[in-house]
Amino acid sequence: MAAIALACASQLPAQTVTREQAARAAIHPVASVAEMRSLLARVPATRDFPTDFDETLRGQAPLFALEMSTAPGCAPCADLWGKLLSFRARYGWQVRTISTNEAMLRSGRLGLPWVGNPVVWARPNADPNRMVPVAIGTDHTANVARNAYLAAKMLTGVRVAVAVRGMSKFTGLVGAGAPARPSNPRR
Repeated sequence: MAAIALACASQLPAQTVTREQAARAAIHPVASVAEMRSLLARVPATRDFPTDFDETLRGQAPLFALEMSTAPGCAPCADLWGKLLSFRARYGWQVRTISTNEAMLRSGRLGLPWVGNPVVWARPNADPNRMVPVAIGTDHTANVARNAYLAAKMLTGVRVAVAVRGMSKFTGLVGAGAPARPSNPRR
């Protein structure tokens, strides 16, 4: 059976997937709260946490901030903002907004495609040039906290590959962009 599948697969033309196609497949622009909740319902939530989870997040609070890009009318932005405020209340981390332009620059520095709002970055307060994305689009509260924990570990010396594997499941639920305006509107 495996030989038949292998023979059939070898006869299929090779597909080349561009970076843009991969980004489109991973990113789900949503325009409504109902659409966002429907997609978010399919995202698994983290259930197992390391024993030092709460202690690490509270202990790292003076050292780190979460910075988020946002846009008016963006359902995932509003959802994620509420989760970040809860995270701030529980663990004491600073939470700030950044402009869309700053978020695009940060994405470019890391070689990530710009996907739209929201994107959340963990950043050491003492070093504005070091950052790790912890949410692309909204996510479950537990997943955002897990990613902040892993980012703190990465930024304080844990082997990057270990933490990146743990953070590899971004939801990609981003706000649908505003319709493009014509470059020469009629008056």
